[in-house]
Amino acid sequence: MIVLGLSSGTSADGIDVAAAELRLDGGGVLLRPLGHRTDPYPDGLREEVLAALPPARVTLERVCRIDAGIGRAFAATAVRAIAELCPGGRADLVVSHGQTLYHWVEDGEVRGSLQLGQPAWIGEATGLPVVSDVRAADIAAGGQGAPLASVLDVLWLSGLGRPAAALNIGGIANVTVVAPGAPPEAFDTGPGNALLDAAAELAPGAARMDAGGERALRGRVHPGLLERLLAEPYYARPAPKSTGKELFNRVYLEHLLDGLDVAWDDVFATLTELTAVTVADACRARGVAEVIASGGGVRNPALMAALRARLDPAPVRDSAELGLDGDAKEAYLFALLGFLTWQGLPSTVPSCTGASHPVLSGRLSRPAPHATLPSGLRVLPEGR
Repeated sequence: MIVLGLSSGTSADGIDVAAAELRLDGGGVLLRPLGHRTDPYPDGLREEVLAALPPARVTLERVCRIDAGIGRAFAATAVRAIAELCPGGRADLVVSHGQTLYHWVEDGEVRGSLQLGQPAWIGEATGLPVVSDVRAADIAAGGQGAPLASVLDVLWLSGLGRPAAALNIGGIANVTVVAPGAPPEAFDTGPGNALLDAAAELAPGAARMDAGGERALRGRVHPGLLERLLAEPYYARPAPKSTGKELFNRVYLEHLLDGLDVAWDDVFATLTELTAVTVADACRARGVAEVIASGGGVRNPALMAALRARLDPAPVRDSAELGLDGDAKEAYLFALLGFLTWQGLPSTVPSCTGASHPVLSGRLSRPAPHATLPSGLRVLPEGR
């Protein structure tokens, strides 16, 4: 099958799409990357999404408008990707993660997760079946609904023969640890870029992000701030666990900065160190011998330098060295999840998400059939 995977991460930087050829091969899966791209959100839509993220309060009108707007934007990206990335301009299936607006966690238990981006727009624009709402089934089975990347990571890294971790650094950082003879494990380690983006929002005259880690490279780690940050109870919770901007947001950072006199460059340096420390601690506790990194954080030289220093002697490799471009890995993940769901095969790993059993990820929307409406309805007498 030719499958498109569509996603937008916690930072809502744009719409990632990847096309893959997927087929079953004995007991495994063959995935051939066909190409990927990132489309910006239409003017104003990204700002509307960011304005609706926690801790903001939103109306149902705004939720409805965002849901439809993301659906239309994803549909336009899918149409372009089919024409530009798929052989002969043909695809068989589209898988859409949508945009996470809220990940509901109480006392370590995930009660729900809301991804917007109405899939009907994608089906109408492409004429293809669409798999969407990929987290709900795992949550209903008692899981975290995250990190869903664990299924790709477990299949992908199982042949390495040594303890390895797949690390994705988006707004939130997550790892999947695969070690011979042990059940795989996956969880969100904590903030990836989320607090760095919050600092960029708070810092006077700053851009929306610390591009290239320039401010972090100019600054120094502030011991007092780092100590406050590391006191967060989330880090001590056992896996599986997940988090999001519901916790690690601008208000959270403002609270931790209260009463401290810290230069903004030092804030960026300290937040960068926080991500490196929490990732490295999680990997070291599990005997990880190698880290395969992907996600937007890989493009931050300050963060990658801090990670390598903290993880030494375990090497940090780019996921592209193992065949998957780090910018597109999550889009390929969703293509894989949808393919497995289409085949009626489990697409989650319970030891990674905490679910009681494997589930099919997502619900399937089929295009309208080329048939006519029935000619009438006859109501029979009540009875059994």
